[in-house]
Order: sequence, then C-alpha cells, then structure tokens
Amino acid sequence: MRLRCAVLDDFQHAATEFADWSRVADRVEVVTHPRHYDDEDALAAALADADIVVTLRERVAFPASLFARLPKLRLLVASGMRNSVIDYAAAEAHGVTVCGTASSSTPPVELTWALILGLARGLVAESNALRSGGPWQSTVGADLHGRRLGLLGLGKIGSRVARVGLAFGMEVTAWSQNLTEERAREAGVRLAASKEDLLASSDFVSVHLALSDRTRGLLGAAELALLKPTAYLVNTSRAAIVDQDALLAALHEGRIAGAGVDVFDTEPLPAGHPMRTAPRLLATPHLGYVSRANYTTYYGQAVEDIEAWLAGSPVRRLP
Repeated sequence: MRLRCAVLDDFQHAATEFADWSRVADRVEVVTHPRHYDDEDALAAALADADIVVTLRERVAFPASLFARLPKLRLLVASGMRNSVIDYAAAEAHGVTVCGTASSSTPPVELTWALILGLARGLVAESNALRSGGPWQSTVGADLHGRRLGLLGLGKIGSRVARVGLAFGMEVTAWSQNLTEERAREAGVRLAASKEDLLASSDFVSVHLALSDRTRGLLGAAELALLKPTAYLVNTSRAAIVDQDALLAALHEGRIAGAGVDVFDTEPLPAGHPMRTAPRLLATPHLGYVSRANYTTYYGQAVEDIEAWLAGSPVRRLP
C-alpha cells in the first residue's frame, strides 16, 4: 500500500508540472489541494489520511494542536529553509520529520521592481484606461533617476534591489537595526542616520526585513506620517512589518502617493478585505516567490526530500 502525500495550496497545479514524481510513484500517492483551508478543523480533515505533507512557504501554520490531530503524519516538507509557523518541538514529539528546500532570492527582487515601476508609471490605471476606451494619458509618471530609494533591510534581497536602483541612477540609502556603515558601503549605498531619516527623505521605500519581534509593527501610523506625500511604499517582505490599518488610512487620505503590496495579514485575501479596494494601491497575491525556477526547486527538492526520507536518510532537515 502506497503512502499518501498531500500538497497544500497548489493553486496553479504546479506541484506535478514542475517536478518528476515518478521517482517515488511506486511508494507514494500524490494528492494536490488547490484550495486553501481557512481553519484547523478543515485542514485536519483534509490531511487525516496523509503520511506526508508538502506545504508552501509560511501560509499554513502547523502548531502542536494540529500535529496532535494528524496521527498518520510522518514527514512534513516546507518550501524554503526557514519557516516560522511550524512548531518543531511538537513535530519531534509526534515523530514527524521536517525538511525544507532551497529558495531563490531572485523572484522577490524582480517583483519588487515590478511594483516600483508599476507604481511610478501608473501602469495599471493607464492599461485599464486604454483597454476600456478611457482617457489617453491620465497620469504623469514619477521619475526614478535622481530620486532616493530607501531600503529597510540590506540582506540578500535588499542588496540586490539596491543594485538595480543604482543602475537606474537612483540615490540608495538603507537602514536596519544591525546595519553597519561598512556593510552599506560594500553594497554601494549610504547608511541612513535612522529609520526616521530614511522614511522622511526617500521617494520610494521598500521593505526587505525578516519578521521578528523587533520588526513586527515597525511601520505604524507615526512612521508612515513621516513619508512625503509624493512617496511610495513597497512591501514584498511580511505583512506584519507594516501596520495594515495605518497603511489603509494613509492611502485613503492621500497622505502618500501610493503603495505596492504583495503580502497580507490573511492569505489568501478574503473577498471583502479592504486591501482589495483601497485607492492608490498596487496589490499582488503574494507572487514574490512564484516563478518557474522557484517552483522547479521547491517541488523538485520536495521529491528529493521524500525519496531520502523513504531511504531512511532525511536531507535538508529543519530547523
């Protein structure tokens, strides 16, 4: 009898398209779940017969209470090598091995610039107007060359975003709690005197910080009030870093020129969520990691993880 492997949140039916599951087909039956389960009861029911679960990024939490309801579960594979919503102690207590996969920083860098450029040149509004017979040219683009790009975070993703900004002829500054002048200089950018200085002086602000107790709610109403009325804010990192209610208020009141957001407090975003209809907002459904190359890595290495686990030698174990 084959083991059952459940693949969660496979919205695009990508799991079987981007990986060769034939390597384990004689021992594993793959069941993909293209819908998201909003609560633990529904999730536990969907996974009741699963020996193996493949979960996408950090969208689905695996707390102790869920592990307790999944007595058959023996292997959990998460895309990426860091996952803050898995209770690893509970997994170990229930005899569940947890493994990860590699993940490229290139797709979120590219999406960040898609959002910046889309905001700066009003691409959505102009495209919609052209296709619907609306006005010919209704916006005036915001220039990038000579403007200041402020980066909150200068790690693997932030530093690559910085290089693109420099190529556009932007002045790039950066800030984070641990960023040093030497590290900023190595990346070719200026270290901002403070978070407040970066926010007040930047024309575009992009968030590239990991979510932690120090960064949760880092940008609230007081911080957003520091932004210029002509400034744009982009968040492709984690929703909880920016106070969502404060951002919605700033957008509705026109206190900033606009925002580009790829991450939300609840995902998928409910149909009636105010972020779906906020003005001056370019929003995408968490596409930062969604690319052919990343999916090939995620699901290809998930198969490798399963194969290694079946052989008794798990690889890429988490945490």
